[in-house]
Amino acid sequence: MVPVFILSSRNYTGKTFFALGLALKLISMGHKVGYMKPLGQTPMKVGKGLFDEDSIFIKEQLSLPEELQMVSPFVLSFEAQSMIYNGSLKGVKEDIMNAFGSFKDKDFLLIGGAGDFFDGATLGIDAIELIRRMQAKALFVEAWRGDISADALFGARQLLGDSFAGGVLNKVPANAYGHAVETVKPFLESKGVNVLGVFKKDSILESFTVRQLNELLNGTVLCCEDRLDESVEHFSVGAMDVDSALNYFRRIQNKAVITGAHRADIQLAAMETSTRCIILTGGLHTNEIVLGKAQSKGIPIISVADDTFTTIDKIEGVMGKTKIREKEKIKRTKELIEEQFDMQKFLSCVKNV
Repeated sequence: MVPVFILSSRNYTGKTFFALGLALKLISMGHKVGYMKPLGQTPMKVGKGLFDEDSIFIKEQLSLPEELQMVSPFVLSFEAQSMIYNGSLKGVKEDIMNAFGSFKDKDFLLIGGAGDFFDGATLGIDAIELIRRMQAKALFVEAWRGDISADALFGARQLLGDSFAGGVLNKVPANAYGHAVETVKPFLESKGVNVLGVFKKDSILESFTVRQLNELLNGTVLCCEDRLDESVEHFSVGAMDVDSALNYFRRIQNKAVITGAHRADIQLAAMETSTRCIILTGGLHTNEIVLGKAQSKGIPIISVADDTFTTIDKIEGVMGKTKIREKEKIKRTKELIEEQFDMQKFLSCVKNV
């Protein structure tokens, strides 16, 4: 068995994306693949137990035969945190290592790291300690932050030493992609850092469903409740004159348009273009003409109590933090690994354990 620990220095870098996409690709190549997340941080109740939400999802997607207790041996709940502080929590490290041993018949075991590679240090279950105990190879996922991301990958290589198999630059904006590929990647490789992939920020993976937006904004759906699972990839604010708005809207696909309820002209213009939903701010409803057209086109209209600025602020607060759950996103993870990840280089690195 080859254990591969997928880690990062912060949350929302794309570790679950890589774990799922890499697992699907390895399985398609004929390998037996397992997955576990030693330290879960998003508890979900299944039966009488608490398990990590991402672990439950990946177990289902990969049809893993192992019990959930093996896939998610420890999840940090409020109760568990209290037990850590009062010294009554025992045996966590042993439970994790026992779960790890249950995957010995696999070709590869992908191990999902927590948000930060020091999370769990007080219990001796941080990523660095587990990599050492499991004799795992480390795959470091760095979400693009500009040139400082080069420091993050180089620092991870220095910290992890021979355990470091390689790193990836993820969520790179289109305007920085050429720089990341042509300058940052070769620079890092000249310093001995294996860069196994440079991934553009992907609109499908970053998208929300209309339903998720409605829940986030605590909105009221005025029509087309059967279309709430449509994906929204972009956002536009309708605050200009209608001719300018129409030209602007035509350039943006699969969008949500945020506008005041009084701007029926903007709402009608948005429906002439690729719009997945219209969000009306200020807690008011629109007129019957707009509602009728929205129903005929299958475009949900959502009314929210907040003003436009607050609505945008709430949406921006969760940008880049969407979870991979929809079928479209699951399919996309495998496609991106196939297109942008150096699988042969990865295999040669991790098999040198």
